[in-house]
Amino acid sequence: MSKQSILGRVTQLAKANINALLDQAEDPQKMLDQLIRDYTNNISEAEQAVATTIGNLRLLEQDHREDVAAAGEWGEKALAASRKGDELRSSGSTADADKFDNLAKVALGRQLQSEKEAKTAEPTIAAQTEVVDKLKAGLDSMKTKLTELQAKRDELVARAKTAQAQNTMMDAVKSIDVLDPTSELSRFEDKVRREEARAMGKQELAASSLDAQFESLDDLAKTSEIEARLAALKSGRAA
Repeated sequence: MSKQSILGRVTQLAKANINALLDQAEDPQKMLDQLIRDYTNNISEAEQAVATTIGNLRLLEQDHREDVAAAGEWGEKALAASRKGDELRSSGSTADADKFDNLAKVALGRQLQSEKEAKTAEPTIAAQTEVVDKLKAGLDSMKTKLTELQAKRDELVARAKTAQAQNTMMDAVKSIDVLDPTSELSRFEDKVRREEARAMGKQELAASSLDAQFESLDDLAKTSEIEARLAALKSGRAA
């Protein structure tokens, strides 16, 4: 699996316009939670793919070590066979010496084959090592992004709850302004004042009636006095 295919989907998530997605979401918190789940799942898939890539690299390295070791062993066997052939030839056993020389040649052929296989694997190992290093760095970056995303999620959720609480409070304040209880008190006060004014009017009317009665008494007394004086005048004149 290539580096692009391993990290592709997660990279798309990292580059996504999260703010636009949240603006379109009916429930931004659920949107963030789903985004984190998707991101986490993709990281898990990437980890498995990277682990497989690392495993393949380790197998290549193991094969390379075995080829290098085999080359060394075949070289030692070739040297031992060659020395044995030299000993036999020096003692006059030419036929046996030729057999050991042939064995030395076979061992040298195996040595060359092992060295060739080891040399052929080296560029592949180097390339795979570079890929693994990049994949590891990519995974570390993705995990850092996930941590940042989780922290951003918590921040946004907290801000959303605060904003919701503020809006609820402002709606409550607006309701209080619309249905101001003091306006009811004012109407009640006006009613009381009207009742008080009517009572004052009745009192004033009652007072006016009483004054009129006393004035009638005064007029009556005045008339009686006048009548008495008139009678006195008449009596005096008669006398």
